[in-house]
Amino acid sequence: MTHDAPALDVHHDPAARRFHTRLEGREAELLYSLRDGRMVIDHTGVPDAIGGRGIAGLLVKAALDLARARGWRVIPACSYSAAYVQRHPEYADLIEG
Repeated sequence: MTHDAPALDVHHDPAARRFHTRLEGREAELLYSLRDGRMVIDHTGVPDAIGGRGIAGLLVKAALDLARARGWRVIPACSYSAAYVQRHPEYADLIEG
């Protein structure tokens, strides 16, 4: 069961196509690629030591919000991002595939 997500700053590194945040000295990240105007969410990783707190969800939300702002379609290629969009129908309009 996940707890409420902590108040964390999620940072976007457009050159690396990466979102990341830190908690308790550990870094969590989301990696994406861009293909023909589509954001492909390739990987979401949260260390076990800080897992179960909604951090992966914060990263996916940040990525989806950026995609919406840029007018990109989204392909949730990693299993966590695919599950996230199923649980959050407000992002269904962005999903391709």
